[in-house]
Amino acid sequence: MSQDKKIRVSIIEDDSTIREGYEFLLNNAANLQVVSAYPSVDDALKKLGTDNPDVILLDIELPGTSGLDGLPRLKKVLPDAYILMLTVYEQPHHIFRALGTGASGYLTKNSSPDKIISAIQEVMEGGGPMSANIARMVISSFQRSEASPLTKRETEILELISVGKSRKKIAEELFIDLETVKSHIKNIYQKLDVHSKEDALKTAKEQKFI
Repeated sequence: MSQDKKIRVSIIEDDSTIREGYEFLLNNAANLQVVSAYPSVDDALKKLGTDNPDVILLDIELPGTSGLDGLPRLKKVLPDAYILMLTVYEQPHHIFRALGTGASGYLTKNSSPDKIISAIQEVMEGGGPMSANIARMVISSFQRSEASPLTKRETEILELISVGKSRKKIAEELFIDLETVKSHIKNIYQKLDVHSKEDALKTAKEQKFI
């Protein structure tokens, strides 16, 4: 494959060791070429238009603009580029927000080097690569009961509770205030006719609401 036929990749990752590791890995793959690597979305947005990558590897936890907030901005600058999330986060609200705002795939950082390389090739062929655990989560979400009395936000909050997040942490992650979280939880308890977190989770899982 000639040089100009290589898949052009840009990396947005704030950890320099990880970023350089990805660069080394991808540049040693036969048909990939890293054209740029940035520590933040803000830095990338200044130059990505001229880098003209085919695929962008994007982390979520970044200084300044987060990967999730930056995603629609990156798509605006490069509407034809495929964006692959490569992150430690496996929470449903991160996954669905990323996929809902333009990400073409979602990998966790414990993915093997071969998986990362094949995911880049797969996305270029129109696929939607995901880590196995992420794919399971997406599939299970489609198997949820449509009869759930919970709103999308209430479901999101209950899912965060189910992975052990505190009310304060939920407020931070969803960018809402603590009182709003408490109000949602109160509504969840009322709708599920329960009086504790444990009962809420048990009922929601039994009824396939989460």
